[in-house]
Amino acid sequence: MANTKSKMMRGAKPSPRHELAAAVPHVALPKVPPTQLYFPKKLSVWHNDTHGDCVTAEEAFAKACHHPEIFITDADVQAWATEHGWFEGATLIEVLKAMQQRGFVQSGHVYDDGAAQAVNWMDDATVRSAIYHGPVKIGVAADQLESACQATNFKTGWFATGFQPDDNEDHCVSLCGYGTIAWLAEQLKVAVPSNVSPASAGYAVFTWGSIGIMDVASMRAITSEAWLRVPTTVVAAG
Repeated sequence: MANTKSKMMRGAKPSPRHELAAAVPHVALPKVPPTQLYFPKKLSVWHNDTHGDCVTAEEAFAKACHHPEIFITDADVQAWATEHGWFEGATLIEVLKAMQQRGFVQSGHVYDDGAAQAVNWMDDATVRSAIYHGPVKIGVAADQLESACQATNFKTGWFATGFQPDDNEDHCVSLCGYGTIAWLAEQLKVAVPSNVSPASAGYAVFTWGSIGIMDVASMRAITSEAWLRVPTTVVAAG
């Protein structure tokens, strides 16, 4: 893992606005369970501590959220990202589209994405509905997020709260759960900091090989785009 004093790698480039405008929007279900969490037993940084492949690393995380879990190896992530020229940066939409055509090839199978839907990240009901279907791929400005992750040396259980607005999209992460901050903290087996309201709503977020908790306002403050794959994973013969 990279030293906490040095910057972690990022690599997301903003998707073209016309792609967002043309995307099929996710329509929220009228009701979803009050809590949801995708917490795979095996995670990796998938090279994102040393290379700008966050957009592809998030795809590997999404596959790990499948039931049963699908662990994409670091080598296969590197091979896929390198083949497409995205080991040091990519837009979210180009990776989503390529994953629909031919995703990760491993152990005689191909792990593709389903069709991409745009998610309105400013509406909590829509975000929760999307996460209920599967992890939501988002493009964010990562400066404040990286500082939050440093508090645990980039290990699961960090808290990201009180963020200021920042639209400098440069990183891709995954919204992988929702609920009260107290419930999410219980699932991650961490204590809620004294300056954070346990009863407030939050999201679980995957980045840099770990999962942490972010309050709703902070997610909105740093997010520039959000996507749901329907379904998250399509398994085909290799």
